[in-house]
Amino acid sequence: MTKASGSLQELRWKIYRKAKTEKHWRFWGLYCHICKKEVLEESYRLAKANGGAPGIDGRSFKDIEEGGFEGFLEGIRQDLLDRTYRPMPNRKVDIPKGNGKRRTLGIPTIRDRVVQGGVGAETDT
Repeated sequence: MTKASGSLQELRWKIYRKAKTEKHWRFWGLYCHICKKEVLEESYRLAKANGGAPGIDGRSFKDIEEGGFEGFLEGIRQDLLDRTYRPMPNRKVDIPKGNGKRRTLGIPTIRDRVVQGGVGAETDT
């Protein structure tokens, strides 16, 4: 897993520490952090560094960058601000396991990976 930049990683760490030390604290202002341009840019960078196949929409990183990733990120940001963002279904792929069985993977769209990265769905290890 690729580590987040200092600022995004520090934000995640602060939220984590607060949640652990103050069990009854309620986080009302998290959503505004996800909508920040710099958070979405860093989340995109991390998602791209991890690579991966396109999701159900068929869009690859190359496709997004050919169309302008700034506009792509601004579209996500606007959907988040308007509260119209909805994740897409994952693309299901069966992969073989070593014992002859198969395992189903769910592959999210790059758009959803970016938002997931913004909310800290990925673990910084």
